Amino acid sequence: MSTATKGLEGIVAAQTAISFIDGINGRLFYRGIDINELAEHSTFEETTALLWYGDLPTRKQLDSFRRKMVENRLVPNEIIALLLLLPKKTTPMGVLRTAVSALAPFDPETGDNSLEANVHKSIRLTAAMPTIVAAWERIRNGLWPVTPNAQLDHAANFLYMLTGKEPDPAAARVLDQCLILHADHGLNASTFAARITASTLSNLHSSIVSAIGTLKGPLHGGANEQVMRMLLEIGNLDRVEQYMRGAFAAKKKIMGFGHRVYKADDPRALWLRRLAESLANSSGNRRWYEMSERIREIVQAEKPLPVNVDFYSASVYYTLGIPIDLFTPIFAISRVAGWTAHVYEQYSDNRLIRPESEYIGPMNVPYVPIDERE
Repeated sequence: MSTATKGLEGIVAAQTAISFIDGINGRLFYRGIDINELAEHSTFEETTALLWYGDLPTRKQLDSFRRKMVENRLVPNEIIALLLLLPKKTTPMGVLRTAVSALAPFDPETGDNSLEANVHKSIRLTAAMPTIVAAWERIRNGLWPVTPNAQLDHAANFLYMLTGKEPDPAAARVLDQCLILHADHGLNASTFAARITASTLSNLHSSIVSAIGTLKGPLHGGANEQVMRMLLEIGNLDRVEQYMRGAFAAKKKIMGFGHRVYKADDPRALWLRRLAESLANSSGNRRWYEMSERIREIVQAEKPLPVNVDFYSASVYYTLGIPIDLFTPIFAISRVAGWTAHVYEQYSDNRLIRPESEYIGPMNVPYVPIDERE
């Protein structure tokens, strides 16, 4: 009898050519390209094309890809009507999951599971998800959604749809880099959920709904929200040390540290640290960055845990003026690029994902008629 491995830790469940994590040395590659090069030089649109098509696009290919993304930003009026019906207390991730599911029957290729159709669906989904998240933020605050701006790129347009004002180009570039850093990350829980669903030959929308539902859980997508709530609870730099000593004494988990895969600092976290410092300087508000740095020093002096992607992304998003409960939807807006790439890969060499379980219950238990049960 096979023995169960909790959390499937160390189990290789799929082969992939999409991304590679070198957890020992703290490195990440998309299609063989170092994440540092992509964060420095690429854009989210170009990175998405790389993940889907396998190579960096030419200028002509990228222009065509961007144009298709822009053309598909609007969502059907019926989806906006659905959002208007939802209770205002609905979480943004719950709204995104529901809206993506509702988009499926409106897709003109909904019944076609070919690679070509799925690429078209992926373009529509990736373009539409920021519109949905921004629309919900407006609706729940009693405002009408903002129509997408065709002159802005993916990240800048999202910030524009949140506020109705064109964002500062430097701030938009920071968000663009964040989207690049979050676009794919191996066989994480949400990506695995997408591949499991795809392995049944269910459609692409169903796979992405599975991924969103998995990302919604606080052990996967919500850690940066908890980091920001911790920073707000502490309040200022002078209170950091007292708070941390109390947290250690209470054996409270400090979010943003440790990772199943990385033994060194997450390379995405190092980039986000740089972005957090840059935003702190340009905004004139260094409080969140300085608090984050002091927390990191105290935690790593106590225990040499690597910093993960959630730690600095919290203060980056907050400084950009993004509401805390939109942090995880932004993760989804980015990660849909990786999710869909993995769905194509699963379909291309499919076998139903069906692991075994280790039974630990009783055996040969007799059936007792209902009138004889105590």
